[in-house]
Amino acid sequence: MSTLKYTPRLADKYTKDVVPALLKKFAYKSVMQAPRLEKICINRGVNGAVNDKKLVDIAVEELNIITGQKAVPTFSKKDISNFKLRRGMPIGARVTLRGEKMYEFLDRLVSVSLPRVRDFKGVSDKAFDGRGNYTLGVTEQIIFPEIDIDKVSKITGLDITFVTTATTNEEAYELLKELGMPFKNIKKDNN
Repeated sequence: MSTLKYTPRLADKYTKDVVPALLKKFAYKSVMQAPRLEKICINRGVNGAVNDKKLVDIAVEELNIITGQKAVPTFSKKDISNFKLRRGMPIGARVTLRGEKMYEFLDRLVSVSLPRVRDFKGVSDKAFDGRGNYTLGVTEQIIFPEIDIDKVSKITGLDITFVTTATTNEEAYELLKELGMPFKNIKKDNN
């Protein structure tokens, strides 16, 4: 009796479509040379967390709902007197996604959440770090359908970092584009 194992839609797409496309474009000799998505890190700083500790709990809870995985609070590393900030105070929340949850989150982000952004024309292709990682800033957490707008007390943003095994920005760009990331269409041929 065979048991069917669930694989996310984008994980299937990666092995069936993305890897062959990357092999063709970059002329890799082996399938193992093709860049892959290692993890997605979601980070959220909370403005006003110094005065109200409940804001960090709300941020952690919202990240739990958005990702389907337990988020953890982040703490300040040093004292900054101008901001009334002391070492060890909670100032944000973060979560790291790998494996199935990573592909599921990317699928929901690309197909549901990003199209809900007001006046959405694509994401910038300028946010690569030179080592094959891409960071996307989301200004409002309410683009995620899991968040109930009526229960949101404060609209805040979050940073989503896609960590890949690519060594150059071009390889990472092609990987994310093949996975469905809606980059802005910039014509570089016409001067």
